[in-house]
Amino acid sequence: MHDPMTNAEREARVELAALYRLIEQQGWGEGIYNHVSLRIPDAPDHFLIKRHDLMYSEVNASNLVRVRMDGDLDEGAGVNRPGFVLHGGVLADRPDVNCSLHVHTAEGIAVSADRASLKMVSQYAVRFYGRVGYHDYEGITDGLAERASIARDLANHAALFMRNHGVLVVAASAPAAFTRIKDLLEACRIQLMLQASSEQLVEIPAEICEKTLRQFEKHDNGRGGAEWPAYLRVLDRLDASYKI
Repeated sequence: MHDPMTNAEREARVELAALYRLIEQQGWGEGIYNHVSLRIPDAPDHFLIKRHDLMYSEVNASNLVRVRMDGDLDEGAGVNRPGFVLHGGVLADRPDVNCSLHVHTAEGIAVSADRASLKMVSQYAVRFYGRVGYHDYEGITDGLAERASIARDLANHAALFMRNHGVLVVAASAPAAFTRIKDLLEACRIQLMLQASSEQLVEIPAEICEKTLRQFEKHDNGRGGAEWPAYLRVLDRLDASYKI
């Protein structure tokens, strides 16, 4: 890390490093690939992302890379180009989003490739009722031109199914992004299990979905706030080196 660094950036680095470690702990990582990004609070046109060659378990506060989201990538930065294209574009287009999280889990890819996509068959899925976009596969995301179609398909949603590719969630904070990816992947897993075992799925009615969304909002602004610190306590007991 380069001095001088503000307290806001330092705190963002620790939070993002924790998120990378938790993703690896949950089994959602893919070696050195896929990415999570976090906007720097007092430098909103910059974001933090992991160095391309690092495993998620090796990420810490000091080795995260600070990148400008506009222009093109400085190849000397050591950042994966598809990560820069995807996350830089999302953060630039959505000023309400501070954290962007993309994974290639089997359950996410499987549902992304189903034309019917996410069904309201679990409470986990209801968190995304009316808040999911779909983006058709255009190949490896390494061209800046694809940013426009990603932004169009994500729109103002909380999640994006990237067809045949993976899933993306966006949120105002790292803790919120962690909750969203956890719930989205669980919703996908449950849906696949149900589709494999039954043709008669019970879907939650629209009015109940809308009611539950309001309940989730109240929950997230209340007792749900205890979840992230609980995960950090577990992480600290196992390996607190993410803070370095």
